[in-house]
Amino acid sequence: MNDAILAPDDLAALVALRRDLHAHPELGFEEERTSAIVREFLTGCGLEIETGLGKTGVVATLRGESDGPAIALRADMDALAMPEAADRPYRSTVPGKMHGCGHDGHTVMLLGAARALAKRKDLAGTVHFVFQPAEEGRGGAKAMVEDGLFDRFRIDRFYGLHNMPGIPVGQMAVVEGPQLASSDHWHVTFRGVGTHGGKPHLGRDPIVAAGQFLSSLQTIVSRGTDPIDTAVVSACALAAGDFKALNVIPDDIRIGGTARTYSHATRDRVEAEIGRVAAGIASANGIEADYRFVRQMPPVINEADATRRATQAAQEALGAASVMTQFPPSTAGDDFAIFSSRVPGAYVWLGNGPAEDGALHHNTRYDFNDDAILPGVAFWTRLVERELGAA
Repeated sequence: MNDAILAPDDLAALVALRRDLHAHPELGFEEERTSAIVREFLTGCGLEIETGLGKTGVVATLRGESDGPAIALRADMDALAMPEAADRPYRSTVPGKMHGCGHDGHTVMLLGAARALAKRKDLAGTVHFVFQPAEEGRGGAKAMVEDGLFDRFRIDRFYGLHNMPGIPVGQMAVVEGPQLASSDHWHVTFRGVGTHGGKPHLGRDPIVAAGQFLSSLQTIVSRGTDPIDTAVVSACALAAGDFKALNVIPDDIRIGGTARTYSHATRDRVEAEIGRVAAGIASANGIEADYRFVRQMPPVINEADATRRATQAAQEALGAASVMTQFPPSTAGDDFAIFSSRVPGAYVWLGNGPAEDGALHHNTRYDFNDDAILPGVAFWTRLVERELGAA
């Protein structure tokens, strides 16, 4: 790895900035302070700046001296609505909010790469540094697209990076194919006929139907999904009746949950199967079922050519032995999929070191590892150099 990419003072400044962002977390579409810091930093680099995409999103553009491809690099900026439990000097100063997924690190790594690349005069093409709001389930990527991201900027390929605890610092995983699952919600309401709990024969019990549904739901994966494929269907919320009225069978019961898949075809099938199971059980019990499936994020699937390009850049930046080309996908989701479903894309994992005390992403003790800043900047920088034809 080329340590000269960042001077010691520049690296120290990025560490300080990362810790400042960590101490001042902001939730999705609320990243006003973070966005202002990003804008000021990028303006100081002499880059073209566009703001307001997805409300708080920022896009900085670096144009080479000659024509070539146009690529985009994504960093997410938002924090999570959760408390920080660890006692560190730069812990969150905002109750109930923390950077529990490392987006503070993602932001400073892309800023560091932007500063390093802004000095280059030999690039052929264009790079857009995309600072995205609201990745954590609030729809930031969709909002940026709706505000004209792909209309206002030519983008041939899109790249994303996420820190990964468990991968050593200085190493990466770059893998073709599925990386993250689709993330969707489903809702089922069984509508029966309420009655006295001691006279169930006078009504149509939706709770019995719900029990049958919850049991049968598991067969969508265990008996309806190819064993070499992967799907998750989980019921996560249940509401019916009143514990102050335990002699009343209610009129209806609501059930909600999540579905995760790694392919578009499996996603389509799971959506249909949940509805089929609900309708069948409702019919068998003489009641009605209302079903709604809400598509939130498609799966992140790395395109072959973009993955090859990212792999080569990672190997050149960190060394071939430091880059894994086999790594298990995650059943978490990321709306980077909104970008990579429109143009070829690749999403890579950057080593964050050991999971200290078992603190993984979204844990109240989690923290981005500052030692990963330099490898992340090195990767981003080398990727741009390769893509835009620099020596």
